[in-house]
Amino acid sequence: MGATKTAELELARVLLVDDNPAARLTLQTLLEAGGYHVDSAASAAEAVSKLDESEYSLVLSDMEMESPFAGLKVLAHARMMQYQPATALVASCQDGAGAEGRPDLLIEPHDVPDLLENVASLIGERAARRVQRELRLHHLD
Repeated sequence: MGATKTAELELARVLLVDDNPAARLTLQTLLEAGGYHVDSAASAAEAVSKLDESEYSLVLSDMEMESPFAGLKVLAHARMMQYQPATALVASCQDGAGAEGRPDLLIEPHDVPDLLENVASLIGERAARRVQRELRLHHLD
């Protein structure tokens, strides 16, 4: 069991937030097949609770859940976390039109290779920011 736990800890943790069970399960399966440890939440409230309990490399949220902007509230809460996860909205093609002008990255799940490439890129950028922050902190000492 120890080896399994160690391997699990090495996977980047992703929080996937979507109130649509079919979409959530599909994305979770794709992300897990891509090598990520995925926790899922069916509402903004559940997502906020998970963000407060665990540390994630990336938070992917649907825009509209229990309210039209519930996903933005999830991402705003994630950005306030001390561990600073990467964040992105997940949108189907028809959802993307309503989010024009948003600074949040939109990931469209219908293109699986692109989805996994975007997720890897977001997690890589977050890791680079953390290394730079650590270097600055150690340089100041």
